[in-house]
Amino acid sequence: MIICKEIAEYLRYAEDNPKRINKERKLLIKNIVYPTLRRNDVFFDEKTYQNCIKFCEKHYYKLFPYQKFIYAFAFMYKDDSPIFSQFLIMMGRGNGKDGFIVPLVNFFQTPLYGVRKYHIEIVANAEWQAKNTFKVAYSAMNKKEMKGKFAVTKELITNTATESELNYNTSAAKKKDGKQPGCLVLNEIHAYENYDMINVFESALGKVKHPREFIITTNGYVRDGPLDELLVLMNEILETGENPLGYFPFICKLDSMEEVDDQEAWHKANPSMEFMPILAERILHDYMEMQRLPSKKTEFLTKRLNLPARNDEETVAKWEDILRCCYRDTEKRIPRETMDTKGKPAILAIDYADVRDFASAGVLTEADGEYIWRQHTWICSESPFIDSIKFPIARCGQPEFQDFEVVQGPVIPPERIVQWCIERMLEYDVIKITMDTYRYHLFETIFESYGIQAENKQNPNGQLRLIRKIASVCGIIAPDIERLLAEGMINFGPSAIMRWYTNNTQITTDKYGNKQYGKIEPKLRKNDGFMAFLAAMFSKELIKEKVIYV
Repeated sequence: MIICKEIAEYLRYAEDNPKRINKERKLLIKNIVYPTLRRNDVFFDEKTYQNCIKFCEKHYYKLFPYQKFIYAFAFMYKDDSPIFSQFLIMMGRGNGKDGFIVPLVNFFQTPLYGVRKYHIEIVANAEWQAKNTFKVAYSAMNKKEMKGKFAVTKELITNTATESELNYNTSAAKKKDGKQPGCLVLNEIHAYENYDMINVFESALGKVKHPREFIITTNGYVRDGPLDELLVLMNEILETGENPLGYFPFICKLDSMEEVDDQEAWHKANPSMEFMPILAERILHDYMEMQRLPSKKTEFLTKRLNLPARNDEETVAKWEDILRCCYRDTEKRIPRETMDTKGKPAILAIDYADVRDFASAGVLTEADGEYIWRQHTWICSESPFIDSIKFPIARCGQPEFQDFEVVQGPVIPPERIVQWCIERMLEYDVIKITMDTYRYHLFETIFESYGIQAENKQNPNGQLRLIRKIASVCGIIAPDIERLLAEGMINFGPSAIMRWYTNNTQITTDKYGNKQYGKIEPKLRKNDGFMAFLAAMFSKELIKEKVIYV
């Protein structure tokens, strides 16, 4: 049994203050910490750990108990390899994430740690974030007792004895090949939309003894990005205790929305709050401001309490409800089952607003009251916005990223979309093909070349249906879509892009009480797939199964 005073003190604190410890930390203690302490094949380098505590408190500041607790697990080894090589630290804004990580990684540079050329790379999505972390170390280097031990510039800190370097990175990932870090610090990973920069640095680990990675972050607004994927993996590790990747997830958040008004529960997301009166006062101030200014609610929940949220008055659905469109278990990301509706009545729908941007088409079927939507998206490779699109397009072809493609060339050919629809018509009993007025006549001509006629007064049975006033349609079907999303009766299948589309769609109410759908952000957060879904849902009564009583 590994005995460590600092670990024991924190475990006693957690036991004595259960209302301040969230579910994830309780599982960490139960399924990761205690089993590790009981192992007889783990070496705890307590001497180096205690040297670390002394170094940090001498040159920086007194560490909080939970910080000492986490530090201890960075000095546990099996066969001279760290038991925990990856740490995920998630806390609310203002808890001192930089103040937590910088003293530790600065210690790794010193002869007290004893690994030569143990370089530290601080990586952030924005320059100011990376600089703020670096400045914590830079300020400490200016103290008298540090002079001569480190060579210091505004971009690089080098220990003169070990030649271990600490610097920060924000520029393009492709320029970072060739680095040989011993330790990687990923700052505010919630802002990352893809793995481009992360992959470059992670692939460089392993060239130096004791490779480690620290991820320090709050929650944020990017959904289905690296942080969301990590949190799913952390939940699995914490629930099962199976941890072959060597993660140490110290996740601080509220357990539920019901705790938002409970000030005692705020400690669950803010472990520094009881040691920092100014932080406690500020969180209380933000809470009271949120109550008077509803527009502040999203920021308070997401950043202070680590409960990702959006203004319910603006978003089509809660993120949890959007996830339910794809998963039967949203925490473990277990896909929901889908009935086979091939051959059944179906509605096809198209949204094709800009030939140089995005286009979507999909097929809608219904079974036992559940509406099943399977879409496909075409993305123009020469779109003026493609490099700034807030969706991981580069993951095309991977699981959950298989229902879109990048089309080479200056425009998306409409014939390509029509051909996709024709292929679906061979699989389903398509009753109608619906779209709004934009580009309608272009598609009408192409569909007619395949013998598919438009619906009109003279031909009410025509398959191609024009929705003349999409705004009016929104008001008619919005209540139904809202209800079906809340009840979990919409099935998007394994589609990250449909979750993205839906999460990008806002709903507003005019002075007459009519609801309208629109984009939350006009250029970079697309919602074409959701608008195609909307057009299909307008004709949903044509495919609803009818029960015949004999």
